[in-house]
Order: sequence, then C-alpha cells, then structure tokens
Amino acid sequence: MNHLPLAAFPVNLLWYALPLVVAVSLVYAATRHEDMAPILAHAFRVGVWIVGFMAVVFVIVVAMLWWVSD
Repeated sequence: MNHLPLAAFPVNLLWYALPLVVAVSLVYAATRHEDMAPILAHAFRVGVWIVGFMAVVFVIVVAMLWWVSD
C-alpha cells in the first residue's frame, strides 16, 4: 500500500493552498490593524500558524493511514 497519500493527488491541486493561505491571513490581519506594517507582520504570523496547522493535520492523517494499513 502506498504510504504517501500526498503522492496520490496531482501536484497542481496543492498550489491552490498558497493563495488561499495568503488571502486568509491578509484579510484576518487587516481586520485587526490599520497600518500596513502591523498588517504584514500579523499576516505572516497567521500564515505560519495556518501552514503549521495543516502540517499537523497531514501528519495525523499519514499516521492514521500507516496504522490502519498494518
């Protein structure tokens, strides 16, 4: 069994996550601040948080697939 679920998806679908993360983090940060510098700093932190959360979910899914396949 394939232990890399990421390989099952076309790589092109993963590129949709990048503009979504950027847009969500910028909009979220813009609702909290008015000046550009704090918006960009907060957007970067929120973007890192979103990518980290997605990575944790990915690791959990891979672990579950590994555990079920045995």
